Amino acid sequence: MPRVRWSVVRVALAEVARGATYAQAAAVAGISERTVCSRVAEEHVVVFRDRKLRPGALTLEDREEIRVGIERGESDIEIAERIGCHRGTVWREITINGGRGQYRAYLAQDRADQAARRPKPRWFEERPALWDHVCELLRQKRWSPEQISWRLRRDHPEEPQWWVSPEAIYQALYVQPKGELRKELAACLRSGRARRRPQARTHRSPAIPGMVNISERAPEAEDRAVPGHWEGDLVMGKDGQSAVATLVERQTRMGMLIKVDNKTAEHVAERLAAHVVGLPEQLARSLTWDQGRELAAHHQFTIVTGVPVYFCDPHSPWQRGTNENWAASSASSYPKAPTSPFTAKTTSTRSPRSSTAGLARPSDGILQPNDSTSLSRPPLETAQVHARIAVSGVR
Repeated sequence: MPRVRWSVVRVALAEVARGATYAQAAAVAGISERTVCSRVAEEHVVVFRDRKLRPGALTLEDREEIRVGIERGESDIEIAERIGCHRGTVWREITINGGRGQYRAYLAQDRADQAARRPKPRWFEERPALWDHVCELLRQKRWSPEQISWRLRRDHPEEPQWWVSPEAIYQALYVQPKGELRKELAACLRSGRARRRPQARTHRSPAIPGMVNISERAPEAEDRAVPGHWEGDLVMGKDGQSAVATLVERQTRMGMLIKVDNKTAEHVAERLAAHVVGLPEQLARSLTWDQGRELAAHHQFTIVTGVPVYFCDPHSPWQRGTNENWAASSASSYPKAPTSPFTAKTTSTRSPRSSTAGLARPSDGILQPNDSTSLSRPPLETAQVHARIAVSGVR
């Protein structure tokens, strides 16, 4: 006996999904109750709850068309063109619901409905052991949420229940009820803030004359293909009484700490030029800075060194991620104090590769700053680099 056409069966299944009995669904579709019973079991039909779909979300009808396309042997692109969505949407829908061999439209719809339920239980309430471990790493090792997230995945590669994203950790910290726990955990963050800053963006005219945007920087700097492309920033000391400029080379992560006496543009450009001008030509190709006014005299720096300066977009620290991580790791290892742990020696410093090599920290055993105040890196293949560090008295 031939199987009942899918166009007929889907009517009965839709009725069952809306809460109808098998007999009622069979009467509507004009087929036997036994057929409805067997196809419900085969398609894993469940009773759906009504919910408002967001624009562009897949409907039950879309998922049925995906199932039909799979049975016909159509590709993801062909299915996507037929239902009017991106091929990546079809690929993800099939993948998260068991693949082409196990995909069922009603089961996929039920999964989507369950995922859309609100409110959802918070991860630190469902996994208290993981939350306790995260708090321990924050308190004792002073790791950032990014470092904690990476370490958990490294230590538990086959245990997803131990995985948590950096943003989830931040949200868990800031949604804690006001009290000592929230203050204590927030103080362990590098920012030290107990509240998140608003992320609103304001557009303003460039405050630095003649600045060149980072989008015009050579592509070789973006992919770290060659050394010589630096990122920089100005870090203020305690109570703003002192300042130090940081320069980090993107490929080697070689870093310089340069003492500056004030924040005037002319003085900062002079101090940076004094340290960059002595580098070999292969190691002085470009400098990337934020839009701080301390480098408004970038033309003066370029004339002395021959190194062009590129400026990041406003409120975009990730465009200087190497420098941000290097400076943050250095600051967490050597807190602001009246006496700097660095000495005024000509030496080279190497940053922990926190942004691209596992988010490790000095306290994690890669570097041991307490053993020596002079942190060195082996010579480069092209030339020996010596970074002058003169930060005595930095606060």
